[in-house]
Amino acid sequence: MKVILQQDIKGKGKRGQMIEVSDGYARNYMLPRKMAIEATADNVNTMQMNDRAVQEKRQREREEAFAISTRMKELTVNVYAKGGGAGRLFGSVTTQEIADALKQEHGIDIDKRKIVLEETIKTTGIYTVKCKLGYEIVGELKVNIQEK
Repeated sequence: MKVILQQDIKGKGKRGQMIEVSDGYARNYMLPRKMAIEATADNVNTMQMNDRAVQEKRQREREEAFAISTRMKELTVNVYAKGGGAGRLFGSVTTQEIADALKQEHGIDIDKRKIVLEETIKTTGIYTVKCKLGYEIVGELKVNIQEK
């Protein structure tokens, strides 16, 4: 019997995959536990439509990430932090502060976990920060750290 898996099953396959299993295994184990559905024509068409929708969504997200990365190359974000004079800061600048400044100044909303600092920022100046935007796209952003 052909079934479409509704969840990952170790040794059988991944969610959304159509596999061939014995009739008894499907009827007595997989179908009652909602692990799979029978591969009728309607269910196969629904699966294919869902696959297409997921692929289109991923493509759209990839294009958006690429557009943001190209836009970020031209931007400079100003971050203001408390300083003790001579270019030294009290504490360090965090990724959350950079993300907040980016959203406030340019309207680009990026999660703080996607911003990568190679070293902690403890002095004023201009730094280049990498942002992992997903789908193996990395954007670079210039951050200008200034004292309050």
